[in-house]
Amino acid sequence: MLLHIGTFFVIFIVFRQDITKILGALIHLNFKTENGKLALLIIVGSIPTATIGFVFKDLFESFFNNLLVVGAAFIITGCYLFLSGRTKDDQAINYLDAILIGTAQGIAIIPGISRSGATITTALLRKLGKETAYKFSFLVSIPAVIGATIVTASESKNLVSDVGASNLLLGLIVTVFVGYVSIRLLRKIMLEGKFHLFACYCWTAGLFVILAQILTKI
Repeated sequence: MLLHIGTFFVIFIVFRQDITKILGALIHLNFKTENGKLALLIIVGSIPTATIGFVFKDLFESFFNNLLVVGAAFIITGCYLFLSGRTKDDQAINYLDAILIGTAQGIAIIPGISRSGATITTALLRKLGKETAYKFSFLVSIPAVIGATIVTASESKNLVSDVGASNLLLGLIVTVFVGYVSIRLLRKIMLEGKFHLFACYCWTAGLFVILAQILTKI
């Protein structure tokens, strides 16, 4: 739950201007403006994410106990990220793009699948511009983060008493700081056309996890 709250704070800080404009369009039901259309795209993109999360939640969570699945997911993520290095177009986002990006976000519930990696790469493969892919990837995550926070909150009623308020606050501060730096750095790397290089990290992590799991069985 702490991670979800921290993620929400970071996204709100980085994209506060966009979020304010989108909320304004929603409040006034003005869907003809650019921000109003973006609000609809976020809603449409959130539908497959919610559907996948609801239907496959138990299955995907069971993967956390299977390091071979996690390792394989890292490698798959790396292969997918590597494909993003071949995209150069700058098209406007449409509803099909939103659905596919939302689907990628839902699949990213699987441990080892990077949410931002999956959504941004999907956007780039759909020939969206780097800035559009970056921004929509995080804006479409807001409903998912809120939903995940609500779900985990109901499962963590005694979190404060178990961990301690001071420890929770410290954890939240660290999460927000690291998250903010990461999102800013990610944008810089994307605009420089180096996003696909994250594939090397995923491949290394995947092979390490699989090798570690195999060695523990020997």
